[in-house]
Amino acid sequence: MSVIRSAAKVGGFTSISRILGFIRDQLIAFTLGTGDVADAFFVAQRFPNLFRTLFAEGAFNSAFVPIFAGKVEAEGLPAARQLASDVYAVMLIWMVLFCALCMAFMPWLIYLFAWGFQASPQKMALVVGLTQLCFPYLLFMTLTALQGGVLNSLHRFTAAAAAPILLNLVLILSNGVAWLIGSGNSALTGYIFAGGVTLSGVAQFALLAVSCKRAGVPLMPKRPRLTPEVRQVIGRSLPGIVSGGVMQINLLIATSLASAIPHANSYLYYADRLYQLPLGVIGVAIGVVLLPTLSRRLRAGDESGAKDAKNRALEFSLFLTLPAAAALIVIAVPILRTVFEHGAFKATDTFAVAPTVTAFAIGLPAYSLTKVFQPGFYARGDTRTPMKFALYSVFVNIIGSIGLSYFIGHVGIALATSLAAWTNAAQLYFRLRKLRHFEFDKGSSARIPLMIHSTLIMAASLLIARVIMEDRFTAQASTWTAVLGLVALVIIGLISYFLASQLTGAWRISELKAALKRN
Repeated sequence: MSVIRSAAKVGGFTSISRILGFIRDQLIAFTLGTGDVADAFFVAQRFPNLFRTLFAEGAFNSAFVPIFAGKVEAEGLPAARQLASDVYAVMLIWMVLFCALCMAFMPWLIYLFAWGFQASPQKMALVVGLTQLCFPYLLFMTLTALQGGVLNSLHRFTAAAAAPILLNLVLILSNGVAWLIGSGNSALTGYIFAGGVTLSGVAQFALLAVSCKRAGVPLMPKRPRLTPEVRQVIGRSLPGIVSGGVMQINLLIATSLASAIPHANSYLYYADRLYQLPLGVIGVAIGVVLLPTLSRRLRAGDESGAKDAKNRALEFSLFLTLPAAAALIVIAVPILRTVFEHGAFKATDTFAVAPTVTAFAIGLPAYSLTKVFQPGFYARGDTRTPMKFALYSVFVNIIGSIGLSYFIGHVGIALATSLAAWTNAAQLYFRLRKLRHFEFDKGSSARIPLMIHSTLIMAASLLIARVIMEDRFTAQASTWTAVLGLVALVIIGLISYFLASQLTGAWRISELKAALKRN
């Protein structure tokens, strides 16, 4: 199966989810803005998402997917189904206990990870209550990640890619409930949103449970057994907790430091939502598809096929993330004014968030490259090397965040996160090259400089267009004027980039069509 075609399918569903996420975040910005309730809710929902990424999407996928995919390839589906069932049973009992303990000790955890909120006891109490209500989301999403790993290993990407759409739909409905009862920018609205987070986890779990049953791998609760293969998954998961969740670890550090800066967590959240759009559509999609593909090719002894898959994934990733990063840097203010600057979100918030978007965007290609390079280790059962590099990048993030935030506040925290991302990507690349597990082939060596050239042409075109249309994005301009202006900028960016790519030969339309069809 074509890596690019599969990634495009995953990215398509992720695009729908991210668009709905934009609508969700617009409504949250309209209702809560960047005040204390917004700060409390953003920290509350980040906690379970942090552990979800560490335990599930990071550690679990890096450990379970290569073993499960290899078992499907070597022994067939029945043996793989037994492995999935055993892992499911152990994961269920562990996550129930972990969630119960975290909810019981939540006040102390909040003091540890968001120490800056201690200055306001009322705000601290609200954060604790919202986080306790959000936390069951972790249980359901960890099980959902297991279900998604099973489906992705069987090359059934649709259900797992579509599941996050439910999160955004439920939170949009939660906004509707808050609007109907008129709770506004209050603690009650925060509790409504937190309840929506947990409910969305239940909905996603149910969707993938049905999909797994249809795929012939029904996963049901049973007595847990620590079989040798389950122990192997657990052993490989421990390093993956760090390496697979490094971005969330860096965000946790950012959250902790930002808690001492007024409204900084809200500024970081809205900036994060903008750069997560291309990252989720491109980088995450590549990572989801590439790991099971590499695992099965390596198990079949197809080393050259594995290298080709990584090169094509890298090309496709950079082809989309380079212009996305440039666009976020050049037109951050028009995007923020059009998308978020309504209701409780003011013009001053736009100017506080815009440089944060730029700082995050600098690291966007690095995050995407990490999603390409890490599977090269995971597919060979090596989770320790990515963990070691991730720890180095976390150290860079801590030092950078403390130092830069002293001079440029919350923007420094975002910039340090990007520097850490580039540190991680560079380490992964040089180690893969040293081990001869990856090298740029003629295609990628020729394309990447042309992609950079095309991106610069697009950035210049966007900058000129932004200056010409500056009056469309002033505080006095109407919402529809801003919307039409932003649509025009997006069209100009797309046309200029794809035209430049066609002229320079970075990636011609005919080649892109062939890649999407290639098996």
